[in-house]
Amino acid sequence: MKNEFINRRKKLGSIFPSNSAVVISGASIQLRNADSSHAFRQESSFWYLTGFNEPDSTLVLLINESHEVQSTIFVPKKDKVKEIWDGYRAGPEGAEKDHGFDQAFNNTEIDDRLPELLTGSNTVFYPFGKNSTLDKNMVDWIKAAKSKDRHSPAIDIADAASKIGNQRLLKSAYEIELMKKACRISAEAHVEAIKFVKSGMTEQAMEAFYLYEFAKRGGRFSAYTPIVAGGENACILHYVENCQTLNDGDLLLVDAGCEYDFYASDITRTFPVSGRFTDPQLAIYEIVLEAQIKSIESVSVNNNVMDAQIISEKVITQGLIDLGILTGSLDTLHAEGAFKDFYMHKIGHWLGLDVHDAGDYMENNQFMQFKPGMVTTVEPGIYIPASAEVEDKWKGIGIRIEDDILVTAEGNENLTEFVPSDPREIEALMA
Repeated sequence: MKNEFINRRKKLGSIFPSNSAVVISGASIQLRNADSSHAFRQESSFWYLTGFNEPDSTLVLLINESHEVQSTIFVPKKDKVKEIWDGYRAGPEGAEKDHGFDQAFNNTEIDDRLPELLTGSNTVFYPFGKNSTLDKNMVDWIKAAKSKDRHSPAIDIADAASKIGNQRLLKSAYEIELMKKACRISAEAHVEAIKFVKSGMTEQAMEAFYLYEFAKRGGRFSAYTPIVAGGENACILHYVENCQTLNDGDLLLVDAGCEYDFYASDITRTFPVSGRFTDPQLAIYEIVLEAQIKSIESVSVNNNVMDAQIISEKVITQGLIDLGILTGSLDTLHAEGAFKDFYMHKIGHWLGLDVHDAGDYMENNQFMQFKPGMVTTVEPGIYIPASAEVEDKWKGIGIRIEDDILVTAEGNENLTEFVPSDPREIEALMA
């Protein structure tokens, strides 16, 4: 595993220019209240390049004229008293030995040592604007580096986020295996939840059930706050209150996925609390399912990231026309964006270390082509709130279906297909 992270750092040598430096700051512990903290979670790009899971650490990569990469990390010092309270600390020696860095120092030395490391670099790349403390420190470090040699050229500052993000877009075989594990855990949890739900339960109880099913399979943490939305709550895209009672006749939309070894999964299923779809619910559901199936088919190296979006828009627009919810021709209504009253979000997003993962969607001023190793969600939906000017039978229906799709050289692989999405299969599972 150590070599996986070393190779990622080496790869940056071909991405960043010669005589440059890359500085990535790790996460700090975040207080929840008083002196109680949230569970620590390492910053994703820092983890991607280091595999080092201690707070208040900083990675410095120096790229020479031959595009070779030298790695330096600053880490919390070895402290036996703190280890009694908080657990093992690697210290510089352990970080260097166990993680393959060229050199390591206590993080208390960073103000003295980092300017020296930066001296002679033409450009310093870091993800500016994401960490105000790092923003301020970077200016001070560059000033200090410049003062060491007043005759050296100016050091430019540039954003590292896009370059590192686009490297993260293409998953290695090691990453794909972790993502498959995360997806399988989440898929199994969804199957159990579909069988478990009953009228009279609360959304909160269902949320707890998902978290339990994740944890007992090895996914201790959710990749994001679960959306557990019964009835009309499903028409709120990022509904997270999860506090209402579920009733017969309601649909339950659950958007939930675990994190496994830092990698996210992301699944949405919509199913009837009673175990049977009503006719109006089924009619809307089948439109969304068709949109998803056809959109997934388009996820391939021959297409770009916008193709699936357009396909989903047209399928949903035509479906709403067929039901009389929209009136007019497909081409005109699609061009006017009439579907946006009921389908207002994009078809999906990159998935990886973050649930909304790093990486650009545009390349050379065009939508990016799919490449093997990318993982994207495909998640069309239709949402008809009670305030919509439609027949009463459609009001309060919110449906989204989401799967995680790996792009392959041959096409794609649905990493979450273990969870049924066909409405008859869902009903059979609930019987």
